[in-house]
Amino acid sequence: MPDRRKNIVPNIDWFTISLYVFLVFIGWLNIYSAVYNPAHPHIFDTSQRYGKQIIWIFTAFLMAFLIMLTEASFFSVFSYILYGMVLLSLVAVIFIGRNVKGSHSWFHIGSISIQPAELGIFAINLGLAKYLSGDGITIKRAGVFMRALALIFIPMLAIVLQNETGVAVTYTAFVIVLYREGLSGNILLSILFTALLFIMALVVSKIILTGILVGIALIFFFMFTMRKTKDLFRTAAILILSVTILWGAGYGLKKLEPHQRDRIEVFLHPNLNKSKQGYNLNQAKIAIGSGSFWGKGYLEGTQTKFHFVPEQATDFIFCTLCEEWGFAGASVVLFLFVVLLIRLVILAERQRSAFSRIYGYGVASILFIHIAINAGMTLGLMPVIGIPLPFFSYGGSSLWAFTILLFIFLRLDADRLQVLK
Repeated sequence: MPDRRKNIVPNIDWFTISLYVFLVFIGWLNIYSAVYNPAHPHIFDTSQRYGKQIIWIFTAFLMAFLIMLTEASFFSVFSYILYGMVLLSLVAVIFIGRNVKGSHSWFHIGSISIQPAELGIFAINLGLAKYLSGDGITIKRAGVFMRALALIFIPMLAIVLQNETGVAVTYTAFVIVLYREGLSGNILLSILFTALLFIMALVVSKIILTGILVGIALIFFFMFTMRKTKDLFRTAAILILSVTILWGAGYGLKKLEPHQRDRIEVFLHPNLNKSKQGYNLNQAKIAIGSGSFWGKGYLEGTQTKFHFVPEQATDFIFCTLCEEWGFAGASVVLFLFVVLLIRLVILAERQRSAFSRIYGYGVASILFIHIAINAGMTLGLMPVIGIPLPFFSYGGSSLWAFTILLFIFLRLDADRLQVLK
């Protein structure tokens, strides 16, 4: 066993590990700047968030090391067991988790808080990879597709019941995995069309949109499908579904929690009451804009220092980066994230094992959606839904989650010549 572990060292992707360490280090420096306290200037002061973060970083590195010592086959053999354990924790936290800002999504063990919805996403990825890599499994079959969706949406439902809709949204990243494994592009386009229609229903008159949909349906039917009866029913079904989504959007919005409705309203109407609902986004934009091209300099951000930006060490850490490092610094960080994502896709494509490939695409997809949503919500391009920026945002759960997620794949890649089942 020791000899085999030694043999994988040359196969470890040190480039990706270096990217990971560098991003974590930059993130730590930005957390220090975001919550800097002149009375406690020492960066290792554990009474402050930046001091606590170094503890999370150290434990994350320890987890990464232990994962690399683990046999690659462990993650395939115990995929369903890990999936079941995480699903059980997602249900249990609804009943025994502590209420934090209206959500029951945290386990509190002494002074440590753990969010299974974030921490357990690696197990959901493992379970999906295990199922899709099974013999004779193809996503093009309706039964396989429905079971794959169930593996994704059952934990999503549990997270929604915790009142953590924002975290649940990130699980939609697995649709990218399904597409890579053969999901029809038409289904992906249908999902995007549904989301677009929902947004348009909240902005434009429903009567006008309904008329446009009916017109498009009639034109499509008479131009292309009037010779086949089955196409008439297909066109009618799509039209009915679209109109249902259109008119049901407002009802669905009313069923959300008040703070969730406010987030969507601010996204749709950026100038909405900047002193209340729109305060977070307005202050975030001021911080980003004030950084200009080169930034104000490290520890010199006024929006950050005077705490105008809420949650500036967690959800809005990107604002600190933009204000102090400017457009140039933010572009460098985003470039590093893009390099990491491209590297993960390259690693995924070189896997001999379908299990490893699918898991790798899951890692890339999850990181991508977190980066896109976090940066997008601070710029007003997406609703503010409280998503951490990978390796940057303060907190143990998110750092542990992304570290475990990434290093399981790096361990699988280091043993890529072995075909896992």
